[in-house]
Amino acid sequence: MRKLFTVMRVAVVCAITTATFGQQDPHFTQYSENMLFVNPAYAGSRGVLNFTGIHRQQWTGFAGRPVSTTFSAHSPLTYESVGLGITMVNDKTGPIKQTMLYGDFSYTLKFKNPDRKLSFGIKGGLNIVSVETSELQTSESNDPKLLQNVRNNVNPNFGFGVYYHSSRFFVGASSPKLIQRGYDGVSKTNIEQRHFYGIIGGVFPVNYAWKLRPTALVKITANSPINIDASMAAIYRDQVWFGATYRLNAAVGIFAQFQVSQQLKLGLATDFGTQKLRNYNYGTFEILASYDFVFKKQGMRSPRYF
Repeated sequence: MRKLFTVMRVAVVCAITTATFGQQDPHFTQYSENMLFVNPAYAGSRGVLNFTGIHRQQWTGFAGRPVSTTFSAHSPLTYESVGLGITMVNDKTGPIKQTMLYGDFSYTLKFKNPDRKLSFGIKGGLNIVSVETSELQTSESNDPKLLQNVRNNVNPNFGFGVYYHSSRFFVGASSPKLIQRGYDGVSKTNIEQRHFYGIIGGVFPVNYAWKLRPTALVKITANSPINIDASMAAIYRDQVWFGATYRLNAAVGIFAQFQVSQQLKLGLATDFGTQKLRNYNYGTFEILASYDFVFKKQGMRSPRYF
């Protein structure tokens, strides 16, 4: 039991260190359903008003585990080259709590082939940060970085993105937060790091009933290893999606999604770590819900693969 408590303390400190100095933004197994979170150029690309929510419980059963909830809404305007969106994220890892509130704007260039579009986007908003250092067990009682709590420190930020897509292929690059500012508004070391994302994917018919949708996400952050996620989904009759994911040197996972109706999509995902920490938790779980609102008489393009 004593060994277990020791491992738990070490793992929580590692998670906190990662959140503070490395990859601070939460990641999701179903990342391809949550692109507005990382790339504002995605706003309006579905052609209708869309609401998407994902809740993630990482390392279930583990004290101080990361818990993340994200919600996004976006839509093209009447002038369809312009898209608007909002992104809200609530994230907690150990004593660190973050609430992110962002607005997204995109402008889309259209080509002679109406199926191909190139979008540019900007993101702006606030990250409200609290750090309850009193929850930590420290080896040095006078560590200057852990002497006081941080309560609701407001960090404004902005980012950009570019997104090219057709009905069968997409590729994008972005950095949603460009300003590096201390969590307490003063520190030069405990800062929000810039995250750079690249994402690519497509859908390929196999026969009349089956399609394959491979995707990959690369995340680059200072003071942290490059994060690479890859997934492959099999789609049956455009109604049932199931597949597997791999996060380089971190985790493997599976997911299943159901196109309940033309407008509603539900999903479940789980992944398990490939490192020794997997022996001390019950895995990671996600739930997804996405809904497209259709107001036009001509309806919407269905199904949508990204």
